[in-house]
Amino acid sequence: MKKAQILISIILILCVGTGTAFGVMNFTRQSKMMEAIEKLTDEKEDSGKEDDVTIAGEYKIVSTKAISDAYISGDTSALDDRQKETLDMAEKVIDEIITDGMNDYEKETAVYKYLTKELKSENGILTVIPVTVEDSDNPFGVLKNHSAVCVGYATTFRLFMQMLGIECKVVHSSDLTHSWDLVKLGDEWYHTDCYMDADSGSFRNFNMNDEICSQSHEWNREFVPAAKGIKYNPSILGAENVKDIYAIPGWIYNHLENNDESFSCTFDEKITSDNEKVAAYIVNTITEGLNMSEGENSYIEATWVNNADGEYVLCVYNTSYEDNIDLDDDEKQAADDAIAEYFDYLADFGDGEFDYGFTSGNAKG
Repeated sequence: MKKAQILISIILILCVGTGTAFGVMNFTRQSKMMEAIEKLTDEKEDSGKEDDVTIAGEYKIVSTKAISDAYISGDTSALDDRQKETLDMAEKVIDEIITDGMNDYEKETAVYKYLTKELKSENGILTVIPVTVEDSDNPFGVLKNHSAVCVGYATTFRLFMQMLGIECKVVHSSDLTHSWDLVKLGDEWYHTDCYMDADSGSFRNFNMNDEICSQSHEWNREFVPAAKGIKYNPSILGAENVKDIYAIPGWIYNHLENNDESFSCTFDEKITSDNEKVAAYIVNTITEGLNMSEGENSYIEATWVNNADGEYVLCVYNTSYEDNIDLDDDEKQAADDAIAEYFDYLADFGDGEFDYGFTSGNAKG
């Protein structure tokens, strides 16, 4: 018997017992309780499934294994027309971004870059809120319309991984509001969330272990493999060495001057319990100050992780926003006038004029 069925049986027994001792429950109240129990039970059972799970009450995770199997075998006879079209679109992308000699990590990175940076919305300026909602949760719609919600990113990433022979699973949040991927490189699993990095490609949510992923995600770990890998986390792989914690300001400044999107470092003078508060203060002061600075056109985020040797690694992510709202002079003036009627203080932005386009930001000197 499933755990959920056992749970219902126990609650029913308790309800009956309560009715015997204190009087029979009101029928309406009992019905509402059963509805609530069934809802919780459904969510519990959904937590144990990868496919056929509905996210945010609307978007369904659907298997595309038939498509990846057809790609690997070369036999498309079992596919319907829609699946064949999906396969054709995905195959063209693979031919474009995958080259001979790539290892699995390089292949995964190429797919991630395509989905987060090169895949642009053709139907509107909001990639994660598509104009055409239909099919935004599956590879057919993502590849055809270039428009996706989180489920679309997750299932499309998984399709590419499976076509390339890389083991991958879709995982979803405990509250069924978000989904992303678990990918296996070598003998270890990693979390990758293309949706969270859409448009920036900052690698902030790329190849995370459970510890890093849990800083921004929550999921039921009972039903998915533990992600313990750090070898293929870009922040670990690309970490530079700086002298000590007092070199952090100059190090961050130089990278922001170069408009680098992500960078990380370890320390020659190791961080210990004696100076970790100072290190945290330096990083928090810089990031919070830059993010509050008037005119900044990027969001700076920093996090600490541990490498294989247990040393602190400082990871900084600089998410810049491109100016993808192109208005002519009349349109811009009309929009500015409408905004100024209620938010006149915003006129201080952009040298006395509104400027809602974002460009790469520079660090303040």
